[in-house]
Amino acid sequence: MTTLKPKPFVKWAGGKRQILDKIKEYLPLEFNTYYEPFVGGGALLFDLIPEHAVINDSNKELMNVYEVLSNYELFIKMCKELNIHERKNSEEYFYKIRDLDRDIKKYEKMTNYQKAARTIYLNKACFNGLYRVNSKGFFNVPFNKKERVSTYDAENLLLIHTYLTNNDVKLMSSDFSECVKMCQENDFVYFDPPYDTLNNSFTSYTEEGFDKKQQERLANVYKELDKKGVKVMLSNHNTDFIKELYEGYNFHVIKAKRNINSKGNKRGSVEEVIITNY
Repeated sequence: MTTLKPKPFVKWAGGKRQILDKIKEYLPLEFNTYYEPFVGGGALLFDLIPEHAVINDSNKELMNVYEVLSNYELFIKMCKELNIHERKNSEEYFYKIRDLDRDIKKYEKMTNYQKAARTIYLNKACFNGLYRVNSKGFFNVPFNKKERVSTYDAENLLLIHTYLTNNDVKLMSSDFSECVKMCQENDFVYFDPPYDTLNNSFTSYTEEGFDKKQQERLANVYKELDKKGVKVMLSNHNTDFIKELYEGYNFHVIKAKRNINSKGNKRGSVEEVIITNY
């Protein structure tokens, strides 16, 4: 009998569902604790469903959803909020919900399950399922102009809740370097950062962005983990800059389709690389 596995509950830039099979070809045969410092929608996490895991994302709104999903009472309240969003969905309503965080004091009074429902609703009702913020950290993607929106699959959210509560899964929202400080020999870390840019590729998951200096800092963390005997895998664009940063490690080049770009002519097949130290 095949056990049903959870699936990502949001569409996330750089999501890995379409290339999971390729990623799984290069996984270590065995490991202790699984770490994912840029978890996003959690495609690999939910496919592996490891018993011991530490997941992190610097996007606090996203990690709040994971927190809510790990508490049954809050999870049910979030779904009720989502039902309201679905019923009221319209362009005017979308912008009303989108602008809630512009008033910081008012936004801070919202419950965590209300914030979680807002995050999912905006992801499902915005243009192209994109999560993007401006320099002030405000979500700024426009409405997708669809009359109806389906915000969640109840069975899938229950699978996620069950996984998070029945296993040793630590949730964090901090810098990627903080997330992996506890790593020990034979643990496994999968880094799926905002990719090195191809022209004006999308990197605005948070107001800080993720530039070349961040890529360099990440490469240094990768190398430190390697010295500790941690098994490390990283995904990125196959650029000269990335080749230089990870020279000496194992490169596996794959083709992937990227549909997140707002300009149709910028979508299509791109060359990605999976870099391992084992």
